[in-house]
Amino acid sequence: MNVNQQPHMASPYGQPQSGYQGYQQTGYGNQHVPGGYPTPYAPYNGPASTYQPAPPTVSQASASAAYTPSAPSSFAPSSAVHSQPLPPDSVAQTAPQPFYGAPPTPPQPFPGAAPPFSAAGPAQPPAPPLGSQQSFSQAHPPSQPQFTSAPPPVSTASYGGPPPTTQASHPRAPPLTSQPSTFSGGPPPTSSPSQYPQPMPQQPPVSQPNPFHSGPPQPTTAAGFPPQGGPPLRVPHPGVQGPPMTSQGPPTSQTNHVAPPQPGMLPGPPPVNMAGPPIQVIEDDKLNKGNEPFVTGVRGQVPPLVTTKFQVKDQGNASPRFIRCTAYNMPCTSDMAKQSQVPLAAVIKPLATLPLDENGPYIVDHGESGPIRCNRCKAYMCPYMQFIEGGRRFQCGFCSCVTEVPPHYFQHLDHTGKRVDCYDRPELSMGSYEFLATVDYCKNNKIPQPPAFIFLIDVSYNAVKNGMVAIVCQELKTLLDYLPRENPNVASNIRVGFVTYNKVLHFYNVKASLAQPQMMVVSDVADMFVPLLDGFLVNVAESRVVIESLLDQIPDMFADTRETETVFGPVIQAGLEALKAADCAGKLFVFHSSLPIAEAPGKLKNREDKKLVGTDKEKSLFQAQVSFYSNLAKECVAQGCCVDLFLFPNQYVDVATLGVVPTSTGGSIYKYTYFQGQADQERFLNDLRKDVQKQMGFDAVMRVRTSTGIRPTDFFGSFYMSNTTDVELAGLDCDKTVTVEFKHDDKLSEETGALMQCAVLYTSCSGQRRLRVHNMAVNCCTQLADLYRNCETDTIINYFAKYAYRGVLNNPTKNVRDSLINQCAQILACYRKNCASPSSAGQLILPECMKLLPVYLNCVLKSDILHPGADISLDDRAYLRQLVSAMDVAESHAFFYPRLLPVHKLNVEGNALPVAVRDSEERLSKGGVYLLETGLNLFLWVGANAQQELLQNIFGAPAFSQIDPNMTSLPILDNPYSKRLREIIESFRAQRSRYMKLMVVKQEDKLELIFKHFLVEDKNNSGGASYVDFLCHMHKEIRQLLS
Repeated sequence: MNVNQQPHMASPYGQPQSGYQGYQQTGYGNQHVPGGYPTPYAPYNGPASTYQPAPPTVSQASASAAYTPSAPSSFAPSSAVHSQPLPPDSVAQTAPQPFYGAPPTPPQPFPGAAPPFSAAGPAQPPAPPLGSQQSFSQAHPPSQPQFTSAPPPVSTASYGGPPPTTQASHPRAPPLTSQPSTFSGGPPPTSSPSQYPQPMPQQPPVSQPNPFHSGPPQPTTAAGFPPQGGPPLRVPHPGVQGPPMTSQGPPTSQTNHVAPPQPGMLPGPPPVNMAGPPIQVIEDDKLNKGNEPFVTGVRGQVPPLVTTKFQVKDQGNASPRFIRCTAYNMPCTSDMAKQSQVPLAAVIKPLATLPLDENGPYIVDHGESGPIRCNRCKAYMCPYMQFIEGGRRFQCGFCSCVTEVPPHYFQHLDHTGKRVDCYDRPELSMGSYEFLATVDYCKNNKIPQPPAFIFLIDVSYNAVKNGMVAIVCQELKTLLDYLPRENPNVASNIRVGFVTYNKVLHFYNVKASLAQPQMMVVSDVADMFVPLLDGFLVNVAESRVVIESLLDQIPDMFADTRETETVFGPVIQAGLEALKAADCAGKLFVFHSSLPIAEAPGKLKNREDKKLVGTDKEKSLFQAQVSFYSNLAKECVAQGCCVDLFLFPNQYVDVATLGVVPTSTGGSIYKYTYFQGQADQERFLNDLRKDVQKQMGFDAVMRVRTSTGIRPTDFFGSFYMSNTTDVELAGLDCDKTVTVEFKHDDKLSEETGALMQCAVLYTSCSGQRRLRVHNMAVNCCTQLADLYRNCETDTIINYFAKYAYRGVLNNPTKNVRDSLINQCAQILACYRKNCASPSSAGQLILPECMKLLPVYLNCVLKSDILHPGADISLDDRAYLRQLVSAMDVAESHAFFYPRLLPVHKLNVEGNALPVAVRDSEERLSKGGVYLLETGLNLFLWVGANAQQELLQNIFGAPAFSQIDPNMTSLPILDNPYSKRLREIIESFRAQRSRYMKLMVVKQEDKLELIFKHFLVEDKNNSGGASYVDFLCHMHKEIRQLLS
């Protein structure tokens, strides 16, 4: 019963459920690789800022150029799709450059900190197979498809005539008018009706008539939604009535909400093609904000959407790649915040990978004395500190305390009160930078050892039989060459160790001086200890021969095993004890296959009970069944021991409990249900390669400080907190986010705005202790209209999802859903009451920047966690719940509102992608082929009437009936269409932190049910509302609140 093999009512997990696999990072725009764009932007020659990094000298560029291994890599391609041995993974972020030396003249700041490559730099040397993520250095993967330099075509509308009239028996959704807002000193509204006044007949409409319902086609725009001007359209869902809808900014001269009835229509409010079409908003944002750099020097400006590809210039606030806020104009008082109900939160991704044309944070070294800080609140030196008394003291922007400037840091002020060296010091002119930490910032006041990686492999019957053990051992032989490193020209100094286990544990001595590896068995799992110190953790280069011999022997040693039972708790204890003995931080890679039922600490029983779903006891299924693992997690965090768990289950393994240690230590969980070597190894190996190589920090502590008036009150993510302020992360990688909620504890002022500073203390992969600092200033307002004009819907949805997904631990899912709907209704009712111009109560009026709040919120409410179908397993729900908790905004956007591309409209000549269509079945044309990307899966849906030539070009099959629905990669055919489509699939995969397996879905095939689960604007099988139904429900809730 495996989706990997036969088209079956199985889910992408492999089980018969509508679910997902592995969660990814959406692009900034359609194409951001976790670590870099396929094509660098052209250098920006616009208005130069006062602060500009110096162009790199040859010697600097070579120091951080791509790492080229001396030995040729010997990765066998895992499938036909990859001509590249390892996939082009995230190109890691710019090497943080050390910064010291005498201050130069302003145009040439940071002498020692030149960016590794200028934006239009010379060609780089080739990267190692997996876009070498060593040391944040910027390698440009050679195989990166160069096709994304042009932005996607703007959705120019092609307008049809008036809509067809339908029978009176079809009720209709009343009007949506979108009013432009008056912007006082901010960017113009991203979408307003006046932007598309001219019909553009030369562009064919993208959206197809619904193939599955009779009736004439709807006129639509190129992006697949109703024209903004012209007569309103009929609702595509027959028999469904939606509320009249207007999206507007604060009161301005308003267009008429209610148009006169069209001939042939019932009198009353005319229908529209639903509110806020997501594709239109996304395309408008690309058009308006994707063409020039986003300069962060202006306080409180809302960044481009995560779906827009843009370049960032750091001029004093952190890049939106590091921090995104729900509101960039915060209410001045707590009463105003309570009235609006808009959550005040920031989604912070401290080690985010940057694209190639952006410089990573510069490193600042203040020597023995360490970073300059405020005496009272301990905030780090940043652009918000005000120097006074000729530069001898500074006043803290966070707490207003005045602190002496140390003599070595003194500098004179210019006529404006700024320090003369302001633009030569990253900490005075930039939003993000790093300090080298002194020994005072180290555990026990001693410099940390370099971290270690320990691989713990389950060798029970299931793990051997499904091929996992052999695949892992084979892969590790080459993967160990690509351990993360800071300097690409120097070998990684991460040490490695190996353990295998079933009911007992086997430790291996792989000391370089041995002729053969030695095995030591520990059968007393109740009292775990490491039987050897010398020879367990070793340097890869020194012990290579012994390690390879061991990895060759393990599959043979256990080939005939009959042992089916496994332990799990002692496995993590073993890794933890080894790190304690070596006195270092590190990461455990655990490859595990079954529920740990053998007699040992952390033993679990099978508690899978579908009958509890929908009852008040359902919450117990998301909670751990024993407290053993939370205590163990606490010990791991104290040691800096991060755990990544790779699961290969054939049945229930209690992910809710096994996941406690990974999610508390900053680790990740990967799940391959019904794993089969042949079909699934490509996805697993790509995930493993990325996971081993990605840039990360160890033994990290994060603290968020804010200016007087607000304070951080709540945190979401994969971490542990032993007090109310410090977020402790045994490991922090470039894909993990921490979400912070703020509450008022005093009044804020409009003049000063609100400030936040996120400081992360961590050990780099070379063993250096560092402080990464991100600063963010937002505006404050006394008018609700200003708040509603500066919100970011994608970030609000990311926060709501995390809030709700944590809520299911202690509340019935129905209550969690109701509270989300209630809060959303309150946000919109408050806007309607206080900001919108008076209009008939029969209309739903939305703020311009929240037009998509209802459509996205409905996707969260219908998700498998909050509204499960009968076919999703408890393990998958637990897995997804834990996955979403650490997701960034780009990932959550794709997760809740997948991207659906009409592949049959692909232009093989240009670089632009076809404009996406909305996630609804009626957007699918029987003659089309569509690519759906959820961040965890890729589906290629093939219509039954697709042209023969198209099928021949993509599949090499002359007819629909001859397409093999079991294929997981497209055949490599020598035609531009095949080549371009495979490039697009590879670029989508490169943007995500997890590898997306491709599934081919033929129309009317069994797999189509899973595919339709992701068409989130439609009603789903488990009772989730369609978009129109939900709008009506929201409108009713808002009217109740207003009356």
